[in-house]
Amino acid sequence: MSFNKKYLILVFALLLLIAPVSAESNWLSFQGSVDHQAFSDENADFVSNIWFSNLESSVLSSPAISDNFIYLISEEGILKVFNMENGDLSWQLDINSSTLSSPVIKDDQLFVGNDDGLIAVNLTSYEISWKFETTKPVNSTAFINDDTIYVGCDNGHLYGLDIDNGDKVLDVELGGKIQSSPIIVNDTIFVGSTNNEFYSLTMNGDENWIYTTGDQITSSPAYADGRIAFGSQDSFIYVLNSTTGSLLWSEDLGNSVKASPTMDSYDNNLFIGSDGGNITCFDLRDGTEKWSFNTGSPVESTAAIKDNQIVAGSNNGNIYVLNKYTGNPDFTYNPGTILFNSPISSSPVIYGDNVLFADESGYLYSFNIEKNEAPTPIFFYYSLAVLIIVLAICVVAIKKYRRK
Repeated sequence: MSFNKKYLILVFALLLLIAPVSAESNWLSFQGSVDHQAFSDENADFVSNIWFSNLESSVLSSPAISDNFIYLISEEGILKVFNMENGDLSWQLDINSSTLSSPVIKDDQLFVGNDDGLIAVNLTSYEISWKFETTKPVNSTAFINDDTIYVGCDNGHLYGLDIDNGDKVLDVELGGKIQSSPIIVNDTIFVGSTNNEFYSLTMNGDENWIYTTGDQITSSPAYADGRIAFGSQDSFIYVLNSTTGSLLWSEDLGNSVKASPTMDSYDNNLFIGSDGGNITCFDLRDGTEKWSFNTGSPVESTAAIKDNQIVAGSNNGNIYVLNKYTGNPDFTYNPGTILFNSPISSSPVIYGDNVLFADESGYLYSFNIEKNEAPTPIFFYYSLAVLIIVLAICVVAIKKYRRK
């Protein structure tokens, strides 16, 4: 073999080794991708463990993952970064603004919206590198496309910002509040608004088409196989032709749909939660219902997918691992142990065998989806203490009764 051939093979091998690492370092949109599957392969040397950590404030935002770290921000605006192997806090930053949107990551920069606008955080210096201020809160999760960040605002504007300095490169007024998180597919921007409209826009902000629903759209769109899907608070899930905007199918879920859909083109599945408490699986092609699982409380969490399982939270305080073909529960975890249940409206993410999710009590949990092993939560001990107190009261009451 010639020297040149050996050199080319060596370069090719190095590129194969480097490429996956670079890909894993980015989390470019809500739930990590345009289909919302929220799954990332773990690094080869990652060791799975079960753990929980306290963010000390309610969490409505969903996490982002990059390499071996998970990034999550509380409602009070405290960004915390945890090592996913053991739950140790790596570092934290107070951004001094209430936050409902979820972070996104590209290379060494994190971006997240808050009540004052959108900020960029340098992940090397742990400092805010720039701010883009708005007149109303940014509750939409940003989408990173090349060197531009696209995000909606409660003032009805969709913005495009330069990733390096936050300079505005696009400003389109759509109306309503843009709390839905935009996605970009084939140089087309898709986003919904609380004015009941769903938009397809060119990269210059011009309208391709608009689809009107019966109520507000806060659900974020998902894309697969030329189909764009989103929920509306009119209780319907809509699936449109992404090019023409024509309706392919819609189904009435019987209650408001605030959750975002997850699409699985391999098995032609669409998963969606509703305020009626159901997690439902539809055939992506024609809307045929394959199964529906009722949790008993609103489902605002967006499902994550790994292999033949989906994971989603419910406002009843449970996180569910369901078989994606049947809807039967493989595993259910209740960190509040019934007495201290807290809604799980944040959406879970999956890193290898680890499912990571947060609840509104402010705790972040990691459990093993392969072994169905979860940490014993702090609320187990609280519940045990309550039980002991109740039993003690009962014993005292019985003794007093017998003395009479």
